[in-house]
Amino acid sequence: MPNAISRRTLLRAAVGGGIAAPLLSGCGALMPASDRPGALSVHTQLSGAVAGAQVFADSVAAYERQTGRPVALLKNGSDLPIVFETSSLAGEEADVALVNLQGRTLSWTPLGATIPLTGLLDEWGLRDKIIPEALAEWTDANGNLRAFPFTRTNWPVSFNTRLLEQAGVQIPTTSDELIAVADALRSKGIGPVTVGGSDWSGQKMFLQILQGFLTTEEAKQVFSSGKLSESPGAVAGVRHFVELRDAGVFVDDVQGYTSDSELTQFNTGKAAIVPAMSSALAKVPAERAKEVTVGGWPVPSRGGVIERPSVIRSFNGHGIWVSENGAKKLDLVKPFVQYLYSDQVTDAMILGSGRDMNRITSTVSQNFPLVAQASRLTEQQVSPVLLPDLLIPQNAFEPMIQATAAAYGRIPAERIIDVFERAYATA
Repeated sequence: MPNAISRRTLLRAAVGGGIAAPLLSGCGALMPASDRPGALSVHTQLSGAVAGAQVFADSVAAYERQTGRPVALLKNGSDLPIVFETSSLAGEEADVALVNLQGRTLSWTPLGATIPLTGLLDEWGLRDKIIPEALAEWTDANGNLRAFPFTRTNWPVSFNTRLLEQAGVQIPTTSDELIAVADALRSKGIGPVTVGGSDWSGQKMFLQILQGFLTTEEAKQVFSSGKLSESPGAVAGVRHFVELRDAGVFVDDVQGYTSDSELTQFNTGKAAIVPAMSSALAKVPAERAKEVTVGGWPVPSRGGVIERPSVIRSFNGHGIWVSENGAKKLDLVKPFVQYLYSDQVTDAMILGSGRDMNRITSTVSQNFPLVAQASRLTEQQVSPVLLPDLLIPQNAFEPMIQATAAAYGRIPAERIIDVFERAYATA
């Protein structure tokens, strides 16, 4: 009981009483019906229209048929972390959670909401099945494996070559070329770069542009501290972003777009260029995909530090977390997790949804050509840059998205830097 009280006290402080209280009052309704004998409850972000959601649900159903063990699924999207935390406060959280490592979830293992899994990696025979770099990325500074790495992130840039040809231009590889391409596209009534300026997708684009002027170590320092003004490279990156923005590189009213609307605009041929993760590229219709070439974001024409167009790459996608409740059911959790790392499930996720997986495999996407293109990009073609999610402090994550959204408006570079740094300071 003392451990439970300590956990709930810490979580309540992390969630915030004003948010936790109303959700806790109805917490029972948040949880799946897992009172069947031998049932396992699984809380997943792989739900709705998310790539891989149906494949995952079908795989779970197959597990139930093969083993006779019931699995109760609770499905949430971006609100999963807060739902999981509030249910954990009541001691009613799911046994297993599938969710990204970012923002709130960075604190789960230190707070005791989930258990460290380092010891189970070998005991359950998983170490040799998971990409070593993925294990390193999911291990915290204290040597604790937070979750078993499941899906991963490959975030290239897609170019509709039919629209580029219509405008009489080719795929740009430098920022000067990108500005010229944007002008040519606009002259034909075609939108240039579409991105979700109001949400996390626009945040990633902003930070990717900054990384054209930052070494890996400099990027880690800047994204951890939020102190753009103290980094000459970060300041140059912000000014470069403003240069691109004011030159009309992004579509009109981009500050109002979301990750969903950017993809819709690209899929309908209203914009020629989109930075989108491979799981989103799995949703590009086959007819449109035939017109698309996948590459990287153009390098700065002057003053940059990267040699080739950039692509965000990370082993941080969905992880398989084990809660305090799950720790009491390891006899049920173990075979389920082992099943998720089977060839059967890995192949189904790659072939059926186009997901990139952290499981070591030779299987390559076949029905999702853009995902396959992205997976074949080499470091001779593109320069991988950081996914900043593991570096941004938990309390700064959402305020910083608001700050980057403001950057897509008309404010000058100095104001962007101020708003960005205030987001960190306030958090």
